[in-house]
Amino acid sequence: MTTASAKCPAVSALPSAPKAQATPTKAAAPMAVYAKLVACTFLWGGTFIAGRIASAALPVTVAATVRFAIAAILLLLVAWRLEGGLPRLSRAQLLATALLGLSGIFLYNLCFFGAMTHIPAGRAALFIALNPIVTALAAAVVLRERLTALRWGGIGLAFIGAAIVITRGDPLGALHDISQSLGVGELLMLGAISCWAAYTLIGKAALKGLSPIAATTYAALWGLFFLTLSSARQLGGIEWTAVGWQVWAALFYLGAFGTVFGFIWWYEGVKAIGASRAAVFNNLVPVFGVSLAALVLGEPVLASMVAGGVLVAAGVTLTNMVSPPAPPAK
Repeated sequence: MTTASAKCPAVSALPSAPKAQATPTKAAAPMAVYAKLVACTFLWGGTFIAGRIASAALPVTVAATVRFAIAAILLLLVAWRLEGGLPRLSRAQLLATALLGLSGIFLYNLCFFGAMTHIPAGRAALFIALNPIVTALAAAVVLRERLTALRWGGIGLAFIGAAIVITRGDPLGALHDISQSLGVGELLMLGAISCWAAYTLIGKAALKGLSPIAATTYAALWGLFFLTLSSARQLGGIEWTAVGWQVWAALFYLGAFGTVFGFIWWYEGVKAIGASRAAVFNNLVPVFGVSLAALVLGEPVLASMVAGGVLVAAGVTLTNMVSPPAPPAK
């Protein structure tokens, strides 16, 4: 849910699908599956441009509330159309979905929209590429998931790339004055990544009995509830007739395309080719984010962004590589 994600671009990882859905099929996946995965990452890359436009015209909490009001309505329609509605939750699931909404929707979007008011969209898109790395580290600490030497190497490579991006190509120089490289916007993006890692781990640990659509819809509803509470005073003070069509288009894009359509296409890809192979497509999100920011917003593309982005993408690819199973003993 991108978040932006809320995966919302930004959002990049939603609660894990049931094992039966995540198992790759033996037959080759049709090209349409790969096309949808690419289109999904393109939509998530576009959330940074839309977020930049919306955050420049509306308060952070208001922009996030409108985004998820749109997303929640569409997700309810999708849940009704594909699954006949939402299942009744147990107390444990009710608490888990509330935590999902708090971490992956409410807090993530506050950090995401807040960062968009301080740093360029392309720079933010490169930060979000660290999502799988931070999630893998958090899973190793919290869920005791084992990290192989190859995955540790990928994590290290990704963090070197991130350091190049954050410091604009001068990691050593940044040690003398870290405030020149790590400002409010960068800290907010790191906060957004941490919130998304928490969202992913909660989904893995507590929502095994819910489908991805049901879990995401409940999380969106909880997130919308928290966002509405936080923005109640500001919502009444907005002069809505003065909000331009570009802002409305950006909010609709974030709610519909960046959240709902991206989510559906992503899980179609996971179902067809497996979660590990689909995860590699996440590397395209910062590529599209930087490219669209340059084309639409006229943001410069620095050499450090390209070099660091390549290293981050390589690190994420290594981290997501799965070793082949050992042959059975004779």
